[in-house]
Amino acid sequence: MEIESCSGGGGRVDLAILGLTDEVWPSDNTDPFDRLGIQDGFTYAYAPAVMMAWVTDSPNWLNQRSTSLEYRFLSAMQGSLGIGANLTEWGEPDFATARRLVDEYKKIRATVQHGRLYRLISPRNGSAHSVSESVSSDGTQAVLFAFLQSSTHGSTYPGVQLRGLETGARYRMRIIAGNAQGDTPAEASGAYWMSRGIDLDLRGDFQGAGIVFERVTASPAK
Repeated sequence: MEIESCSGGGGRVDLAILGLTDEVWPSDNTDPFDRLGIQDGFTYAYAPAVMMAWVTDSPNWLNQRSTSLEYRFLSAMQGSLGIGANLTEWGEPDFATARRLVDEYKKIRATVQHGRLYRLISPRNGSAHSVSESVSSDGTQAVLFAFLQSSTHGSTYPGVQLRGLETGARYRMRIIAGNAQGDTPAEASGAYWMSRGIDLDLRGDFQGAGIVFERVTASPAK
């Protein structure tokens, strides 16, 4: 049984109560774009493991913003993923997307909830871009989430340099959602991913990407 503390949202998280419960409801605002800023602020004080993040309906009840189911999942996968949508209104493509992304989340859940969190591009101050990275405690896995609010005049997404990897180790990339530029290698060293980085192919409005980096060989022994 999981016990959630939700009174007052993230602005009134009670640490004494949190010591007796499992998770917290950060805000009734479940719009996936608004949540990028809410979740960024929340995780300055609390671990992603206690941050409930739900996939809800579109258009969102609060602001009537429409977003894809994949975008809503990617936003919520940065915390403790949950689904609070009206499933009776889903079609088979929606269930297929949900099954795929829930399965992917189970593979990265420990890293997202308990790993080292790096804020590569902040969603605050009206930023059109947001990128976060989580690295597992043993360094074998890194998970990257990137979001685009809107692109204009054919602008490209800024290059993303990862952090927290072993420079001499090699990591294989697996795309959960979104796309990388065509010349992105499937496997490269930690030094490559942290210096050259990755170029994402995100265009349009409210687009997202999720990419997993699995360590395939460790750094050479010294």
